Amino acid sequence: MNLEKLRCFIPIGGQAKRLMPLTHDISKPCVRFLNRPLIEFSMATLAEQGVRNFIFGECGYTNYSNLFDQYGEGVGFSAKYKIEPRVHIRHQPNLDDLGSADSYRLNVEYYDVLDPVLVVQGDNLFNIDLNDFTKRHEERGAMMTIALTRVKKVEEYGIAGLDKDLKIKRFVEKPSEEKAPSNFANAGIYLLSPEVRKIVESEEVKKITEERRRLDFGFDFIPYLVDKGFPVYGYELKVWYDVGSPESYLKAMHDFLHGKLDMRVLEERILPNRNVWVQGYSEESVKRREDIVRKYKENKLCIDGAALIGRHTRIGDYSKISDSSIDNFCILGEHVNVKGSAIMDAAKIGDCANLSDSILGRKVVVESSRENPTCIESTSVIGNAVYIRKGCRLIRTKVNPSLAIPPDMIYKDKFLQNYEDVVRLAS
Repeated sequence: MNLEKLRCFIPIGGQAKRLMPLTHDISKPCVRFLNRPLIEFSMATLAEQGVRNFIFGECGYTNYSNLFDQYGEGVGFSAKYKIEPRVHIRHQPNLDDLGSADSYRLNVEYYDVLDPVLVVQGDNLFNIDLNDFTKRHEERGAMMTIALTRVKKVEEYGIAGLDKDLKIKRFVEKPSEEKAPSNFANAGIYLLSPEVRKIVESEEVKKITEERRRLDFGFDFIPYLVDKGFPVYGYELKVWYDVGSPESYLKAMHDFLHGKLDMRVLEERILPNRNVWVQGYSEESVKRREDIVRKYKENKLCIDGAALIGRHTRIGDYSKISDSSIDNFCILGEHVNVKGSAIMDAAKIGDCANLSDSILGRKVVVESSRENPTCIESTSVIGNAVYIRKGCRLIRTKVNPSLAIPPDMIYKDKFLQNYEDVVRLAS
């Protein structure tokens, strides 16, 4: 199969509630992960193997606006990753869809797609050999091939029952453990033969869509194809991450930092034989990198495990960074401790702050001092532009964007959605 003719469709819908408040004001695929939008990892994985045509199935104004403003028609993305010939990106027109498979139908009709279509999710991270994936699809004469991955919690995924040839005989969306036909979960990556377009446009499928007011790949369309006896096969993926919750986000970040997947960091490591990077090419950002290296060598900065530090980021003396990602344009004070955490761009962290196993959104300000340090821990998630005053302690707490937290507040297992919550839920 000629991969340059393959169309890649990325359905982008839903509210991504599990990753709130990071997705409160931004489309999930545009959430920052390791100093770039999450969707870029899957796009780069595919583009580097020859895929040149992408269609974004954006459901809703926010998704469309975020993704069109970020990527346009693909010129900037192609330049960033040095993809030649360049990638072309098309966007779903202003047509409402009733689910991921219905979005596929709308877009293949609108753009008159007659080629095979690869479907991937914009919020998943994976390794896949496209040549092998497409070869297996063609050898089996498959109508649809579904990438599968082994999971422990079957109730969170669509689960496939397979025969010895990996043909899918049953497909159950989010079954209970005792009713799951296997532990092979739908990884959300599909290869669809051109004939699938005719099926999804058929009167029978249109009737299903009208009755259910929904046509989702996992809940509706895949079970339909399997029940009708169409040749639907599985393909096992060894490396796959669903970045759908703060816990899985941080686990994926840790594994990426330690080399389980290619992070596509263009810069060289700053420490021999260790996954520690400080990004930047401009004269100013190179000076920042040199300053960080100097502090490390002079024992004025401790870096444990692995770390990714973004462009133009400044870190004060005697701070400690371990197994963490710090994005571009951040300012960290002195004696700051960051462990197993993600800090997004333009954040400002005061002296002696302690961050562990947590995620801070963009332009967050954390006031802190030696006399009155602030602590954010245990999978807390802070939305964009939150202002946290000195002496606060947040434990397993979520904070919606743009809220201000007064000094010396303590929260545990809370979700601060508005200012009334800030006052009412304090311990």
